[in-house]
Amino acid sequence: MQRVFALQQAYQWEAKASGAAQRKDKLARLKAAVEAHADDIVAAVLADTRKPVGEIRVTEVLNVTANIQRNIDNLDTWMQPTDVATTLNPADRAQIVHEARGVCLILGPWNFPLGLALGPVAAAIAAGNTCIVKLTDLCPTTARIGAQIIREAFDEKDVALFEGDVSVATALLDLPFNHIFFTGSPRVGRIVMAAAARHLASVTLELGGKSPVIIDDTADIGQVAAQLAAAKQFNGGQACISPDYVLVKHDQQAALVEGFRAGTRANLYDAAGDLRKDGIAQIVNRANFDRVKAMFDDAVAQGATVAVGGEFDSEDLTIHPTMLTGVTPQMTILQDEIFAPVIPVMTYDTLDQAIGYVAARDKPLALYIYSADAANVEKILARTSSGGVTVNGLFSHYLENNLPFGGVNTSGMGSYHGVFGFRCFSHERAVYRHT
Repeated sequence: MQRVFALQQAYQWEAKASGAAQRKDKLARLKAAVEAHADDIVAAVLADTRKPVGEIRVTEVLNVTANIQRNIDNLDTWMQPTDVATTLNPADRAQIVHEARGVCLILGPWNFPLGLALGPVAAAIAAGNTCIVKLTDLCPTTARIGAQIIREAFDEKDVALFEGDVSVATALLDLPFNHIFFTGSPRVGRIVMAAAARHLASVTLELGGKSPVIIDDTADIGQVAAQLAAAKQFNGGQACISPDYVLVKHDQQAALVEGFRAGTRANLYDAAGDLRKDGIAQIVNRANFDRVKAMFDDAVAQGATVAVGGEFDSEDLTIHPTMLTGVTPQMTILQDEIFAPVIPVMTYDTLDQAIGYVAARDKPLALYIYSADAANVEKILARTSSGGVTVNGLFSHYLENNLPFGGVNTSGMGSYHGVFGFRCFSHERAVYRHT
């Protein structure tokens, strides 16, 4: 580890000085390696997570190659210095130059083990950095394929990947990286930030939190329910931007429940009423399954109603899509991020009550608003804060690569995607040239 880090420290200046053509060549090699191992990636992620094959191919292969290509297509433009007007002397020249941060550490999560690691790798390479990658030990088969891809695409002085358990990540955090990019939980994010502080490294933290859905009385409840059912099915609800709880008017709750039930039945159950387990990912491990089950049991014990689902298959770590009503703030299911296909619903009397509930809590990674009233949408936006927002839909602010994606405070720090990924791994250097 120290040998590779020393190699990258020495090589970082050559990487920084590289032009667009050299960086695009590196990106093209990464894309080719991912494409060559597409079937291996699908098989590995399937073995580690039992996700639906279609989801794996989109999130771990197609999205990755599209992201790499986006960097290739735009790199010449992104690398151009930005001229700014000079106030000291109009004849002088001032520019903002995007320069590489240096040696970067990328720590990937388990929910999208390659997609959320190779995306940042592509951005780091585009910006002219060297980097070391650590994939999660919860997906060991995927980590082995990831290591093979990295070895085929890069010399270790450019990019290297280390496998292993949390002790490997801890050892890496002891090294004086210039920048650390971490995707994971707020709890571990604090550990990463504390480690970075020892070396005054800059950080990008892509965390999570409880992302709310606010539904007002003008919303199309049928549309909301169908989209919620599909969203909580996706990756078994194990996504940082997954809706985590719903706020809805009292008189709309029954329609929301019925629509969610109909959506999950249509999406995931056969004619006999049995769950098609090839259509939903299992929970990643026993500890997380037990954690979610404990939250569910706590809510029911305190009076929550199981409106839809509620089945937990402990043998294969499968949770059926579940909707709870009658939940209250003291329940742990409304305090901790769920990360499972379970959605609690709270009702409100006035929109101000719903806004006040969200505003009084940690700022979420995502906020979802369903409303046909433009004034209500603007009111919610003005009185809340979140990493991003999608209005009358789910996930779109994440999927749109011309928007920055990231959190705020407990849901994260910094942003990436598209040009924002290039900037994330770049330092904006002020350059003033006297004539």
